[in-house]
Amino acid sequence: MQNHYDIIIIGTGSGGSTIAYKLAQSGKRILILERGGFIPREKENWDAKEVVTNGRYRPNEHWYDQDNKPFKPFIHYNVGGNSKMYGAALFRFRESDFMEVKHYGGTSPAWPFQYNTLAPYYTQAEFLYHVHGQRHKDPTEPKTIHSYPFPPLHYEPVIADLSEKMKQLGLHPFPLPMGMKRPQDINSNESPVLLENFDGFPDPTESKADAHTVVLRPALAKQNVTLLTNAYAKRLVTNETGKRVTAVEAIVNEEEVMFIAELVIVACGAVNSAALFLRSANELHPTGLANSSNQVGRNLMLHHNGCLVAFTKKKNDSVFQKSLGLADFYHGADDSKYPLGEIQLMGRNDPDSILWMAEKIAPEKSYNELKEMTIDFWLTAEDLPSPDNRVTLRTDGSIQVHYTRTNYTAYEKLKDKLKQIFQQLGEIDADYKDVQWAGYDLDISGMSHQNGTLRFGTDPSTSVLDHNCKTHDLENVYVVDASFFPSCGAFNPALTIAANALRVGDHILHQWYPVKADNKVIEGTQTM
Repeated sequence: MQNHYDIIIIGTGSGGSTIAYKLAQSGKRILILERGGFIPREKENWDAKEVVTNGRYRPNEHWYDQDNKPFKPFIHYNVGGNSKMYGAALFRFRESDFMEVKHYGGTSPAWPFQYNTLAPYYTQAEFLYHVHGQRHKDPTEPKTIHSYPFPPLHYEPVIADLSEKMKQLGLHPFPLPMGMKRPQDINSNESPVLLENFDGFPDPTESKADAHTVVLRPALAKQNVTLLTNAYAKRLVTNETGKRVTAVEAIVNEEEVMFIAELVIVACGAVNSAALFLRSANELHPTGLANSSNQVGRNLMLHHNGCLVAFTKKKNDSVFQKSLGLADFYHGADDSKYPLGEIQLMGRNDPDSILWMAEKIAPEKSYNELKEMTIDFWLTAEDLPSPDNRVTLRTDGSIQVHYTRTNYTAYEKLKDKLKQIFQQLGEIDADYKDVQWAGYDLDISGMSHQNGTLRFGTDPSTSVLDHNCKTHDLENVYVVDASFFPSCGAFNPALTIAANALRVGDHILHQWYPVKADNKVIEGTQTM
């Protein structure tokens, strides 16, 4: 009986850990399966050469593109999932992101519900993930009566100067909503933690509000919740009717183990969740579980993401640069009737990347000299769903990703907008004149914003999940990573994943495991 549980959750990223936190209050026996282990707290956590160049914490795994060429995906298998390495920018999707919107590359479809459905769960997620921010600075910000739990992060001098000069141009820069669990926020007498290596790095100080530290750890404090690491979910096993999943077959320490449960929640990441359903094909589900619509694995979206670095005369001695965003072109521009996307500062680039980018700009300068010349931006434009952009399995069981860019015109125009802004800045500040640019765009290997492979909807013939993220075809299987997205907006997906996990958790508690009224979550409060 030791392998019998009420609920099995597969994956410990933003979706899996958050719903574990929510369901822990049910008192039901919960098993969480994580294919990786804990990232050790070690000096290499902040070693750029080890983390970025050598990929110390990335799996030695290859996927294949549509031409059968191998690539190494930018993913992480560990407790906390990709949130251990994320940049902790925690945005709400805008109201328009839940609606049908026309873009350069086609039409972004509407969601089965609108922003108001998710709004109270955004509030809860912002409290859980300790979001620092400031309302009413971004004109695209969705409506809410709730302030951020904590004030915005302090701008360092060069960022404060940039913000003020952008305002002189008529723009609306705003403090990024950042998930940070800093000791000084709880006790003002505590010494502030200064973080430099942040985006793409684990945080040994645990100031970054990742899924492991803020929701999984308190869930595991409950006696009814168990975490099993280094446990790879190989396939889902159905009953004789094919209507219910009765067990998860996992590989634990190179041994196959069968775990039985009443309810299964999948949160492996959009690509791996789709792969799990495909691997679980049987006689009753010959093309994969939950795939009567033939939509499993389709509509993969990645966002159009990339780094654009401004080499200026302005001295940038910022330690923590990631603090400012700009969404003035999110819904379009004076010269664009279609949405472009959003711009935000990112953490400082690693030495190898900066030296590579500067080869044609200032090859004679050292990294320390270049670092003071650079301001690092991250740009995001919306990727659109396409049934041809899909996850499949090769005959050897390995993952194959078929992907062609959609709506890339918006991303190119967004890059032009940032360059135009600095041309205008140069007219009011000589240090911003004659800016030179370098950067990179993420290709198919950039999987940090993967979503859409198990889209939800009201029509079982065109979607995999219903509006509560339960599979149409299976009675007891839910999905709470970004697989459910029918569209992806142009903002970081982590807060939306967490908010939706809280929403689905509420549904499960009411439908499967009703709890007493005094355990009910009140909007804007924490439950544990």
